[in-house]
Amino acid sequence: MFELSLLNMMTLTTLTVLVGLLITFSVCLNLQQIRRTTDEFNYRLRNVAPYLGTAALFFLAKRATHKYSLQISYALDWNITDELYAIEGKFVAILQNLVPETTLEFFSAMYMFGFPFLVVAPLILYFLLPSQRHLKELLIAYLLNYLIGSICYTLFIAYVPRNHLASVDGLMYQFYPQTQDLTAAVSANTYVFPSLHTSLAIVVLLFAWRSRREYPRWFPIAAFVVAGVVFSTMYLGIHWVLDVVAGVMLGAGTIYAAEQFVARVESRTTQVSASKESGGSITPDMNKRYPLQKS
Repeated sequence: MFELSLLNMMTLTTLTVLVGLLITFSVCLNLQQIRRTTDEFNYRLRNVAPYLGTAALFFLAKRATHKYSLQISYALDWNITDELYAIEGKFVAILQNLVPETTLEFFSAMYMFGFPFLVVAPLILYFLLPSQRHLKELLIAYLLNYLIGSICYTLFIAYVPRNHLASVDGLMYQFYPQTQDLTAAVSANTYVFPSLHTSLAIVVLLFAWRSRREYPRWFPIAAFVVAGVVFSTMYLGIHWVLDVVAGVMLGAGTIYAAEQFVARVESRTTQVSASKESGGSITPDMNKRYPLQKS
C-alpha cells in the first residue's frame, strides 16, 4: 500500500512539474535558442560535464550515507528544538490561525510541486544560454546548499513545529495524507534547521534576478513560486521562522561562494589552455596576457 501511494505521488509530482516546465519554456524561450542549443549540444554538455559529474557523485554519496547521518545525529543528540521555540515562540501557530483555510490547497501545491519545479527549471534554462557560466554556478550553489544542510542536519536535531507544538497543525498531511509518503521517502522529521526549501528557492530567485536580461519573463515567475514555497514551509507547520531565516542566509552565501569557486576554476582552465596553445608554461602574469573568458 505504501509503495503504491508513493508511486502515485511521484507520478503526480512528475507530471505536474513537467506541465509547469512546458508552460514556462513556452513563455521564456524562442525557437532560435532551441535551434542553437541543438547545434551546440555536445560542446555545451562537455563544457559543463565536470560540474554535472561532481554534483551527481555528491548526491549519490548523500543518498548512500543518509542512514548513517541519522545514526550519528541521534548519537550526538544535540536537540535545538527548545531553543528555536524559546526564540520565536508560537509564531507558526499564530500564522496558521491568521491565514484562511481556503489557501491550504494552494500552499500545499506550492510545497509539493513548486519546489521541484524551481530546482529543475533554471538548470534547463541556463543550459539553453550561449554561456554556461550561470549553469555552472547554479550547480555548485545547489551542491553547497545540500552539503552544508547535510552537515547541519547531522549535527543538530530539530523537530518540525507540528511535532513540537500542540497548537500547530500539520495541515498538508491532515488534508492530503498521501503526501506524507513522498516527504518521508526523501527526508526526515528532524531535517529542519536550516530550511533547504528556503535556501534553494532563494538561490533560484537570485539567479533569476541576475539573468533577467537573458530571461526577463523568468524572474517574475520564479519570484511568485519562491514566495509561495517559502511561505508554505511555515504555514504548513513544516519549518520554524528561524529555519527560514537561516535558509535565506545559506542561499545568499552559497551563491557568493559558488561564483568565486567557478571563477577560480575557469581562470585556471583558461590559463592551462593558453599555456598549451602557446607551448609555454603558466607564468605569474598569465591573467594579464590571457584574460578570463566566461564559458
